[in-house]
Amino acid sequence: MPKVLVLATSRHSHGGISSVVMAHERSREWHDYGCRWIATHRSGSKAKKIAYFLGGMMSYLLRLPSCDIVHMHIGEAPSAIRKSLFMKLAKLAGKKTVVHFHAFDSASTIEGEHREVYRRLFEDADRVVVLSEMWKKAVCRTFDIEDKVRVLYNPCPEVGDSSVKTAEQASKRVILSAGVVNNRKGYKDLIRAFAMIAPKYPDWRVMFAGSGEIEKGRALASELGVGERVDFPGWMAGEDKDRVFREATVFCLPSYAEGFPMAVLDAWAYGLPVVATPVGGLPDIVEDGRDVLLFKPGDCQGLAMQLEKIITDAELRKKITLASKNFAKNTFNIKTIGRHLGDIYGELSEK
Repeated sequence: MPKVLVLATSRHSHGGISSVVMAHERSREWHDYGCRWIATHRSGSKAKKIAYFLGGMMSYLLRLPSCDIVHMHIGEAPSAIRKSLFMKLAKLAGKKTVVHFHAFDSASTIEGEHREVYRRLFEDADRVVVLSEMWKKAVCRTFDIEDKVRVLYNPCPEVGDSSVKTAEQASKRVILSAGVVNNRKGYKDLIRAFAMIAPKYPDWRVMFAGSGEIEKGRALASELGVGERVDFPGWMAGEDKDRVFREATVFCLPSYAEGFPMAVLDAWAYGLPVVATPVGGLPDIVEDGRDVLLFKPGDCQGLAMQLEKIITDAELRKKITLASKNFAKNTFNIKTIGRHLGDIYGELSEK
């Protein structure tokens, strides 16, 4: 079996790429193919970013001669620019390469001012991995590389029995949203939509689990009269993250742009019914009213209607909960995703 160097952001960073790689670590294929994660970036100060880049480069140079495949995870333009140097070194060393594309917006990446950076990376790569059929169409529409593009969904995390809740957790009525609190994630839309229906459902609350524009969010919630019922506990991981997902009743992602949202995959893993915008790879998979409840980005009235529907209709909530569990058990199970990743590595091994 070949040895694989996996280049990605640090596991200590907040974001989807590190969550994806941590999920891949739990697959059988990660161990069968001798994968080793090299952190080339970390969120934080400029000095910390430089230190991680230099440390990652040193580790890469030490291990590059003995590896067979270099698997690079990239997102927005700064990530693609950093990986360009790693790609040049990999090709000079005669290694097979995989570029795993995680961007949330084509306008700022493959169709933007750094389009040539992505073109060179994709043309040099032996395989280009994208997160959904939608992203495959977008990449192949922009670059003539269809023969090397493969779709690999992000996996759901493994969380044990999602139905196990304490009596206190089961009694709560919480609409949870998780991820960075910023305009792209649509947190203001969820606050506004909740304010429209909050007086009718006094037992319900909203929680934003994530870092970002927390003070702005609190100010808006207070202005709309729901400040006491909208919580911002900050970024959560480990036991704290497990607790808030088990306490939640509904998950909401009001995002304007995504690759394939890890937050929704988290929600499916916990069996939560999802209310979301049809962004990124979700429309390839879900159907409104069957698997999720959908609304247009920015449509606060539409979101309020969908929230009210999921709050009041217990049978609908049960139906969509079962759909969430089915996604986590089958299509997005780490064993399934791991096998597909192994197939990609296997193609390169055979070549």
